[in-house]
Amino acid sequence: MASKLAQNTISRAVSHARQFNTGRTSAPNVPSMVILDDYLSVANPHFAHIAPGDVNIDIFRSHVPQNTNEEQKALIEKLQPYSIISAMRERTPFPSELLRSLPNLKLLLCTGTQFETFDLKVAKELGITVAAAPGKGRTDKPEATGQPLPADIRKGGGHPTTQHTWALILALARNVAFDDAIVKSGGWQSDLATGLPGKTLGIIGMGRLGAAVARIGVLAFGMKVVCWSTNLDQDKADQAAANLGLPTEDEFGEKTFKAVNKEELFQNADVVSLHYVLSERSKGLVDTKMLNLMKPSALLVNTSRGALIDQIALLNAARQGQIRGIALDVFEQEPLPEKNPWRVEQWGVAGRSKVLTTPHMGYVDEGLMNRWYAETAENLERWLAGKDILHRLV
Repeated sequence: MASKLAQNTISRAVSHARQFNTGRTSAPNVPSMVILDDYLSVANPHFAHIAPGDVNIDIFRSHVPQNTNEEQKALIEKLQPYSIISAMRERTPFPSELLRSLPNLKLLLCTGTQFETFDLKVAKELGITVAAAPGKGRTDKPEATGQPLPADIRKGGGHPTTQHTWALILALARNVAFDDAIVKSGGWQSDLATGLPGKTLGIIGMGRLGAAVARIGVLAFGMKVVCWSTNLDQDKADQAAANLGLPTEDEFGEKTFKAVNKEELFQNADVVSLHYVLSERSKGLVDTKMLNLMKPSALLVNTSRGALIDQIALLNAARQGQIRGIALDVFEQEPLPEKNPWRVEQWGVAGRSKVLTTPHMGYVDEGLMNRWYAETAENLERWLAGKDILHRLV
């Protein structure tokens, strides 16, 4: 069964690539490129102007997994012919074993700003040029829409993940998805909504995203904010507030962003939102102990990385209705397998927690995705022309 599933997944990906590449013929000595994991067919317009005589481009619109040895071999077989690969975030990781199995690879074009699943040291060793796409758009052309770029998040500007985090918090608190389902099935009202003013927002990871989410909680809903990360102290929390134009404390002397220990955060927060970097040390950061500390009325939201939460512990808590609601945008395995419990089990009934899931949409924003592909296309053109690569990592 696993073998057939892997073959079917590869076949779908290759089929999508051929659909895009109809009419483009590969000439001898013309470099070949594959654009991976373009689920929503965003890439094509940014590369359509590049002549087939300059580079032969395929697009894989379905994910090609590498969870088993068989899948890894199939992925290597599909990628070996290409000298240029465009990756979308970390949808397809590039560990040492994969990079060493791609002798033709010369240029790896990445998107985003985090590359924990890319072995950059090995890429450098192998002479593979790796470049990022930070999301600022092409340097040689203005934005196609003529719109200014989003404000700098370090100054309180919006980021797609910040927006998505609040979409999930509000959807859980206001029963949006559940009421929608009730209305469409002939019913009317599922449950009382949870008001946010005066509630406590717990932020795990007080970096730029965590701080931006916290800022909205303070300004839009008058929430109290408690925060934790390994090296966070009150001085750093105060500085984070000041950097976002917020006072460090209110008129009663209460800290705007209050640094607390992890246990205190989980025990007191009405909403817990994760914005932590995944590493070997942070895997399973939210475990049974932390979940047991949470209020029965609490909401847990993860738009960071699936492995930050012990999935078995979270499933057990959700099945027992330990907390009111859970919203997940990220999972340990993506795309989420068809038979995964988060997909197939009934949530929010029979004493179970409400569960809201989205397919890793935190960064899948029209503007950002198009800017990433625009930057990728610009770097491809520069590489073909023998010019210096922009945003080079190695």
